[in-house]
Amino acid sequence: MNYKISTEPGARLRIDKWLWAARFFKTRSLATDAVEKGRVRIDGAPVKPSKDVRVGDAVEIEIERIVWQVEVLGICDVRGPASIAQTLYAETAAGREKRLLELERRKTYREPAAAMHGRPTKRDRRIIDKLSGGD
Repeated sequence: MNYKISTEPGARLRIDKWLWAARFFKTRSLATDAVEKGRVRIDGAPVKPSKDVRVGDAVEIEIERIVWQVEVLGICDVRGPASIAQTLYAETAAGREKRLLELERRKTYREPAAAMHGRPTKRDRRIIDKLSGGD
């Protein structure tokens, strides 16, 4: 298949479609949801899914509390293989350093409450009371 990647300064595409094509999100609806929740910023400003992204824009994407800071290098309106998608952006050096530090921190420190879902069970409550010295 022929993937047209535009690197012209005037090229533009909806941010949700670009995020999908650049493979940051598996579906376009997931990309739209992330943009609507304010997890995507263009040049530091939160945007709507219909906002156009242009070549040269700085995009900040938060996925599962990991922040990607990338610069848009190309525009492609179809989703292609990962090798093509990686040519659409370049990660900034500062953003890469922060992201790798966060990944390293996650490896060494696990949030104790991350595995808990909902209210504690009766057994969990007994353990909590025993540890806290309560009755």
